[in-house]
Amino acid sequence: MYIIDEESEKKEILKKYRKIFYYWKTNISAADKKLIRKAFNIAVTAHKDMRRKSGEPYIYHPLEVAQIIVQEIGLGTTSVICALLHDVVEDTDYNLSDIEAMFGSKIAKIIDGLTKIDDIFDQANLSIQAENFKKILLTLSDDVRVILIKLADRLHNMRTLDSMPKDKQLKIASETIYLYAPLAHRLGLHAIKSELEDLSLKYTEPAIYETLTQKLKQTEFERNLFIEQFIHPIKQELLLKGFKFSIFGRAKSIYSIWGKMKKKQIPFEEVFDLFAIRIIIDTDFEREKADCWNVYTIVTSLYRPNPDRLRDWISIPKANGYEALHTTVMSHSGKWVEVQIRTQRMEEIAEKGYAAHWKYKENSDSKSNLETGLDDWLNKIKEILQNPESNALDFLDDFKLNLFSEEIFVFTPKGEMKTLPVNSTILDFAYSIHSDVGNQCIGGKVNHKLVPLNYELKSGDQIEIITSSKQKPTEEWFNMVVTARAKTKIKNALREEYKKYSQTGQELLGKLFAQYNIEFSNANIVKFKDFLKLSTKTEIYYKVSKNLISVNSLKECFNITDKPNWINIINPFTKSKKRKAGENLTLAEEIKRQIKEKPETLLLGEQNENMIYSVSTCCNPIPGDDVIGIITGEGIKIHRTNCNEAIQLMSIYGNRIIKAKWKENEIIRFLTGIKIAGIDKKGIVKDISRVISEDLNLNIRSINIQSSEGIFEGSIMIYVNDTNHLKDLMKKLRQIDGVQSIFRMS
Repeated sequence: MYIIDEESEKKEILKKYRKIFYYWKTNISAADKKLIRKAFNIAVTAHKDMRRKSGEPYIYHPLEVAQIIVQEIGLGTTSVICALLHDVVEDTDYNLSDIEAMFGSKIAKIIDGLTKIDDIFDQANLSIQAENFKKILLTLSDDVRVILIKLADRLHNMRTLDSMPKDKQLKIASETIYLYAPLAHRLGLHAIKSELEDLSLKYTEPAIYETLTQKLKQTEFERNLFIEQFIHPIKQELLLKGFKFSIFGRAKSIYSIWGKMKKKQIPFEEVFDLFAIRIIIDTDFEREKADCWNVYTIVTSLYRPNPDRLRDWISIPKANGYEALHTTVMSHSGKWVEVQIRTQRMEEIAEKGYAAHWKYKENSDSKSNLETGLDDWLNKIKEILQNPESNALDFLDDFKLNLFSEEIFVFTPKGEMKTLPVNSTILDFAYSIHSDVGNQCIGGKVNHKLVPLNYELKSGDQIEIITSSKQKPTEEWFNMVVTARAKTKIKNALREEYKKYSQTGQELLGKLFAQYNIEFSNANIVKFKDFLKLSTKTEIYYKVSKNLISVNSLKECFNITDKPNWINIINPFTKSKKRKAGENLTLAEEIKRQIKEKPETLLLGEQNENMIYSVSTCCNPIPGDDVIGIITGEGIKIHRTNCNEAIQLMSIYGNRIIKAKWKENEIIRFLTGIKIAGIDKKGIVKDISRVISEDLNLNIRSINIQSSEGIFEGSIMIYVNDTNHLKDLMKKLRQIDGVQSIFRMS
């Protein structure tokens, strides 16, 4: 419990204020100091009676955000003032006109952007959120500081999330991992991106986070000893060659370790790259590339390199500005170790990303390395935003696509280099040149060899596009592209095609509805559209005019028997203005009633005719799992809290989250799956079946085990009561001679 002590709080406020200047890297003028002090005084006065959920004075938050801005991002006076005042307009009596009068239009514009971003995630209506988000990002290329300050604000909120209730923690953590961490990565803020990911994991999967934290602590001494022994000979050689440098080992983030464990399906003990060795050299800009390669030569003369693991991001930096040489070498003790080589300038850009370019912008080569990729990305975003027919929800997906982390570098026939995401195809490349080239693309030549539209490109490919004026995009093209630009252009081309058939298709659909006595209303057309899983009504008209929709799908949608009859189609989402006493409540009203009566949770396993919930098939939660309910048009969908789809839904539909838990002592069998692997031996399948069926008396739905070259791998679908039941099964299976690994399937 927080105890209020006003005297000690005043001292703490001044201490946090002085810390801002303690971390300031450059000289600050007296005029700038005066402006910051003015902003500080306004913020203290405006927030004087406000406290955070933890009980602390609210002013702590803007002060901490300002410190992050200076210490971890490296921004200056304007950004610090905006950080101190970023909640003043939203939460107090001050308005934007007051801010503009005191600090000028630039600061008022940035604070306006920050206020609008906060509004996005508080709206009840998703499309309003998406539309607002589009407006914010439209200003991103004008002043990226809006996003940088918002990332600092989100970082401090994540650091202090313990005081929030569980459902809020899940909502905020899901938003963070879905949107803010990828944004930090795209803007080159590696340290902030890693911390946001770790903190998100802490709240979405607390048990895993705690386990990995403890394991890292337990292995810290052994790890540090290995690092010292590994870097000692490198130090000696670098000193001998006269380099100014620093060298150290840095542990990988918990989130990246967990990601590796999941991807490779290995335990913590088998993750070999828990840390990376970083060598930072102090050298002149003109000698950077040569000196980095000289250091690489020293490292690889001491340790044998893996030729497949060399990454040269000095010659061609990543799109977010990252520059470094990465190599993986074999240590004398038989462990692979990643070594990162960079200069001090590269280190600052790696940690502070886009913000660092102001420090180096007078150097034209440095500026182009960092800014070209980011400016290209910002221009792509702006192009998507300015598309007048861009659907707001589609935009969010397209924007997420543009936060890609891995790129390839390909060339036009004239040698111009283009950057594309990994897995890009000929069609992606065609659309990157021009929308008309994409729309008329029939194939291409890669390195002078003829290839189809869906051919996946690799770094270094030289590509020539082949077009035909008779070619038109089709729906199948969506499965052939990965870039947001290509998807957007294909959507636009298909919309234009659909419009041509709109009038004819509408008339034909009207006749079809009349034939089966279905009212030709907007509600029924929308119902049929949703049933067919189409995104717009023009798509239905197009498919009807092309005879691509069967009569059976219409009958199934409206529950029509072979003998046509009048049926009343009721929209379940439309509330009647009046309802007589005793009539059934709608789903939304029933949910509100239950939450009001039992606000602590939705109890799963209870029989309630009005409460429609179903277990999601994407993660198959079972009793014992931490679960969350999300309201959909089909009732409530129950997901595991660590489910990727749930994280995405919680980040977008934050207002539809319902707390849920399993009813205790309720014996219900749930379908789940495990993956099992090990050394093949005679009778292994029989031993596995015996443990499941005889020892634990469980029903097996399916078992699929394959053996090759003395190794077996397989998957088993079984019915269990809860997570304890499943853990007991996995424990017993591990005891079978030959079984090496067992994992629960997502």
